Amino acid sequence: MGSRVRLVTVGGKRNVLGVLVDIVDYDAAAGRIIAAARDRRPFAMTALAVHGVMTGVLDPAHNARLNSFDLVTPDGQPVRWALNLLHDAGLADRVYGPELTLRVLARCADEGLPVYLYGSTDQTLARLVPSLEHMFPALKLAGVEASKFRDVAPGEDAAIASRISASGARLVLVGLGCPRQEIFAYAMRSLLDMPLMAVGAAFDYHAGQLRNPPAWMQRHGLEWLWRLGLEPRRLWRRYVLLNPAYLARLAAQKVGVWRAAPPAAATERPSRFAV
Repeated sequence: MGSRVRLVTVGGKRNVLGVLVDIVDYDAAAGRIIAAARDRRPFAMTALAVHGVMTGVLDPAHNARLNSFDLVTPDGQPVRWALNLLHDAGLADRVYGPELTLRVLARCADEGLPVYLYGSTDQTLARLVPSLEHMFPALKLAGVEASKFRDVAPGEDAAIASRISASGARLVLVGLGCPRQEIFAYAMRSLLDMPLMAVGAAFDYHAGQLRNPPAWMQRHGLEWLWRLGLEPRRLWRRYVLLNPAYLARLAAQKVGVWRAAPPAAATERPSRFAV
């Protein structure tokens, strides 16, 4: 008698420390993003690792924003493990932002859906664009715009949205880092009739400026250790302080000592956010 196959029902959101994360795989996530691009629908998506979840845990306003997103994928293995532990999700793999980015771009290239790149630096984008064009010769880049690394000026959000819309883009990749990229995607969603994907470090990875950890480290949830080794001064607080806090809260939610009830979704656009 063959082994029993565990079926995963994709699409539902589940509570991880008060942050709603989708039980979803790569195909389902990419399909939802591409469908919104085809239909010209506003759509906000992000991929959360431990740092992203804990940012929502520690900031109620940001928690509410995250819980209003159309799609939140388990970017890190510990977030996938949490879905399986708390909700019997049966997920065999995470949905890693840089990998999902490539899968979505491949489908955009196949379907002729133009893409707008927003964020990072001019230097990174100058390396990223030829890299993407090499990987996806048919990909249409509607526009490229580096981050200004400052708060939005009055009326500037509408001007950015106007530039993106006028470019003919059907998808925006947002590479501003957590939580800036999620705040940007949340604020801009109502101004654009297309998906906004908050893609984290995907720009740096696909521009060749960050090296991916070995596959065995990714499988065992040790990507944080790899990143810490590459950027210890910038990232030590994120991992040394937040990882134990995440595990402690996860254990408390599992045994019922602490009930993580997500707040109502945010309803107002932030008046200030980083561009």
